[in-house]
Amino acid sequence: MRHWMAIAALALAGLAHAEDLPTFKITIKDGTISPARLEAPAGKRFKLEITNAGKSPAEFESISLRKEKVLGPGVTSFVVVNPTSPAEHVYFDDFHPQAKGVLVIK
Repeated sequence: MRHWMAIAALALAGLAHAEDLPTFKITIKDGTISPARLEAPAGKRFKLEITNAGKSPAEFESISLRKEKVLGPGVTSFVVVNPTSPAEHVYFDDFHPQAKGVLVIK
């Protein structure tokens, strides 16, 4: 029982820590992604808050960042990006591959 309580406490601490991170917002809506270009700082952890404002499911994905998140209509969630060197990372809606954006880390 104590083991599960410790795991739950660590999970809550991780969520609280994620809330303190700089946050950048991405909106997916029925085959479009906004913004198409997003800039974030290199060498720092940050959060991408993703909202599906559309009427169908969406899947945020970035192969180079190794991040993906499936979102139902009207759902908002997030992914945490660990510190990385300057680079450009394409992100897209895997259900609508034409919907793309680029995350520029500098």
